Amino acid sequence: MSAYVVMIRDRINDNTELETYRHMAPRAREGHAVTSLASYGALEVLEGAPADGVVILQFPSMEDARRWYDSPYYQAARAHRRLAADYRVLIVDGVADTNGTAH
Repeated sequence: MSAYVVMIRDRINDNTELETYRHMAPRAREGHAVTSLASYGALEVLEGAPADGVVILQFPSMEDARRWYDSPYYQAARAHRRLAADYRVLIVDGVADTNGTAH
């Protein structure tokens, strides 16, 4: 079943670190089955705290998402992301429709 990594950026603290992260993060996807579904596009907050930006990544499974997140390449990039901005990061399982197809 597909799994989704949702990254919600709340506030940018350091643009230099953010540029370093932006340069490193795409390389961390190499070798991982990841599909970018949304990446800092226009957004409208309907409820809750405002968000500065949102990324949604699709993986084949929770295990695949975790392997990417825990990979040495992403952990190196993540160190810069954490210095650059305040984020909330979630991994969520998809659901199967009534025909048994996973989403």
